[in-house]
Amino acid sequence: MKFVLLLLVVFGINFNSFTRSNFDKEIFYSVLSSNQLEKIENQLNILQKSSFPEKSAYEGVLLMRKAGLISKPIKRLNLFKQGAKQLEASINADLNNYEFRFLRLMIQENAPHILGYHSDIENDKLLIKKHFKSLNPIVQHYILNYSKSSKVLHTEDF
Repeated sequence: MKFVLLLLVVFGINFNSFTRSNFDKEIFYSVLSSNQLEKIENQLNILQKSSFPEKSAYEGVLLMRKAGLISKPIKRLNLFKQGAKQLEASINADLNNYEFRFLRLMIQENAPHILGYHSDIENDKLLIKKHFKSLNPIVQHYILNYSKSSKVLHTEDF
């Protein structure tokens, strides 16, 4: 075992590359747009085993999405609140991460009004439009796809 660790150190293999490599944004967005609870739970399991700074935001979004697919009202509310707390903390920790703003906008636009999770839609929309070209091409692709059905974002905005 010591020999293996020594090899990893000598050859400069980064442990984070192993844990982060399990997270694929294309799969994440595909799962997020699905209505399949099993896929969301599988993606949550992958994230929980991963280790990278942004993981909490993605987990939070998936928890909020999962909340919309389960039947027990109390569990739905608790999952949504837990997810919202994680996403909001991630946004507050990195105010210049505009992908998180897009994720929040999607959740806000689709969350039931009774949850009161709609106060940042306009600000998020403006930030996404302004910083669209600086985003990862995968995220840009999903923003464009989402804007085709969104009441807030429109394809001509980009």
